[in-house]
Amino acid sequence: MQIHPFLVLPLLRMTHTHDTICALATPNGIGALAIIRISGENSLALLSKNFSKDLTTKSSHTAHFGHIQNDKGEWIDEVLVTVFEHGKSFTGEESAEIACHASPYIQQQIIQLLLQSGCRLAEPGEFTMRAFLNGRMDLSQAEAVADLIASQSKSAHNIALKQLRGGFSNELKELREKLIHFASLVELELDFAEEDVQFADRGELLQLVLEVLRYIQRLAKSFELGNAIKNGVPVAIVGAPNTGKSTLLNQLLGEERAIVSNIAGTTRDVIEEVLNIEGIQFRLIDTAGIREGAEEIEAMGIQRSKEKIVLAHIVLCLADLSQEESMQEVLVWTRELTEMYPDKKVLLVANKVDISQKIPEICEIPTVFTSAKEGIGMEELKQQLVELVQGDFNLSNETIVSNVRHYDALTKTAAALEKAKYDLENNITADWVAMDIRQAMYDLGTITGDISTDDLLGNIFSKFCIGK
Repeated sequence: MQIHPFLVLPLLRMTHTHDTICALATPNGIGALAIIRISGENSLALLSKNFSKDLTTKSSHTAHFGHIQNDKGEWIDEVLVTVFEHGKSFTGEESAEIACHASPYIQQQIIQLLLQSGCRLAEPGEFTMRAFLNGRMDLSQAEAVADLIASQSKSAHNIALKQLRGGFSNELKELREKLIHFASLVELELDFAEEDVQFADRGELLQLVLEVLRYIQRLAKSFELGNAIKNGVPVAIVGAPNTGKSTLLNQLLGEERAIVSNIAGTTRDVIEEVLNIEGIQFRLIDTAGIREGAEEIEAMGIQRSKEKIVLAHIVLCLADLSQEESMQEVLVWTRELTEMYPDKKVLLVANKVDISQKIPEICEIPTVFTSAKEGIGMEELKQQLVELVQGDFNLSNETIVSNVRHYDALTKTAAALEKAKYDLENNITADWVAMDIRQAMYDLGTITGDISTDDLLGNIFSKFCIGK
């Protein structure tokens, strides 16, 4: 990836990227081992000052056992140092990684020796920022590093890994090349405007814009799924008292997490637990039973239940199938929720099927029939949860957007392409078409870093941990 010098030079002056930096790359605290990273010009020479071997003569990607000692010759620790030559490391610079024992004292002493030798402490995300500036990865791949570290489920891990490997970047590159080809034809028309020369059929250009626009819109639409997977999918379990909400939570978790009682109003506060289904992390929220006339403490729990419904991605409306009145009440709830929050996924859970005398026909509302007490319908319910999250997206094959900055750039790109589409459909002059296409190219380029600013890069990398 080529980065224009005028975009990079101010950043180089601001962050002193010619310095040699060091930082602890593993969490603070006592453990078996810790990793200290060093990167920049003369990294190996600086480290060799306090290491028992001359690392400047060693080949890249080799590990060397020895000891770190201070200027008085006193041993600090026996360590294993891995060497990386310029152009062959994560940052693209001469680098090394020191594996030492994870005593806080040892870590502190080694970092102090590195600072005395001429290193400085790395800023948050500075190792990854240098990898970006040195062309080792584009901006979306750099952001994927943070997402990969933070991933807490298989699906979140897979999304971040695909982005890190460049799958998302390659797709955007192809789209951008199509737009560049489009723009070049329009620009040629502008150059020969006086001769009234047309270099491309407007119908073909319109089809190209529509093709790119559809794909951009699909990527933007995937953000709802990607964001839910990245942060966990909040699922509110709601219903009247004694419909089996806490029993359902316990059954899904496979443990007695919530207190179960025949006494109405047992659950007075919100209980949250995490459940992993097919690599997707669901945050199950057991809420207080909603009813009129509750006493003060229970009423506070009901108010919190209503707040969780608003924040939830999926709402499971529980009904007592053995009680006709309960069924009718929840049917009204589900219809109201669907009308109030059209983007929210609402699923009716008809519970206590084991003691119900008859099964009503419910056509217009997605329904799962369960017995939380007996474990009936649990697998179907889990499958329904997965399907509600995935929608028509294929997690195995499709690119899923999980970064809010990428989503914002995609929506701006789509808006610019919509304008270009309007221009072509209404025979607007080529200069307006060219302006809208250039805007779309710009917005798309901000995702990968082909277009970047100091403020943008500073904001992104400041959110990384130190040592990454």
